[in-house]
Amino acid sequence: MRMFEEKLDGLSQMMAEHMAMPFPPGFHGLDIEDQGMVMLDADVYGYAAGVLKGPLSDQHHAGLTRLTSVFERVLPAIDDEYATKYYTHVRDMAVLAAEIESLHQK
Repeated sequence: MRMFEEKLDGLSQMMAEHMAMPFPPGFHGLDIEDQGMVMLDADVYGYAAGVLKGPLSDQHHAGLTRLTSVFERVLPAIDDEYATKYYTHVRDMAVLAAEIESLHQK
């Protein structure tokens, strides 16, 4: 149970750090690998916030799982150093949220 609480605290901290990071310049309205970068950011944050509140619905669980795999295509296609750092943080947030969600399911 302690590990679960630590993961929740870690996700909460990552979300606070994320909110303090400026959105990458030039990425508003940008699609990379058919993925809207603003929506990718917003969706991950929304799923992470949901995970902090408790287990996700099956539909939301599937959406979070899909998003974690999107980063495998998107991250290598970003050619901006800050944006790569920013979206790596978003990916890490999604991965941690998915880990917590899988613990909710047990």
